[in-house]
Amino acid sequence: MATAKTAAKKVETLVDDAQKAATEGYEKVTKGFEDVAAFNQENVDALVKSSSVAAKAAEEINAEWVSFSKKSMDEGVAAAKEMTSVKSIPEFVEKQAEMAKSSFDAMIKQSARFNEMYLAAAKEVYAPLTDRASAAADMAKSIRA
Repeated sequence: MATAKTAAKKVETLVDDAQKAATEGYEKVTKGFEDVAAFNQENVDALVKSSSVAAKAAEEINAEWVSFSKKSMDEGVAAAKEMTSVKSIPEFVEKQAEMAKSSFDAMIKQSARFNEMYLAAAKEVYAPLTDRASAAADMAKSIRA
């Protein structure tokens, strides 16, 4: 009878240990799923933030294009009016050269402005995504460790 009680006690201990191990395993798996869900939510948040920044940058760049186009059109009309008032071919050539130089300089200046805007926008748009890539790399390192 003593051996039956001892065997029953061992079985009971084994069942308790197995149940404890199963509970710990379940908790680890659940925690892992929660971590993955939180990580994915942060990825979605970063994507939304990046998209929002991109939309704002596109609006600003578009406004800049519209402003530059309007200014160029107004300057072109003013130059055309001025060209109609010339009295000689040399004066026409001189005004044409001035207008061409002025237009070229404005275009170069505006191109530099657009390049700055595009670079700044790209930096801002990709910042949240770069942060998430870094977080993913850190997570991968912690999983391997």
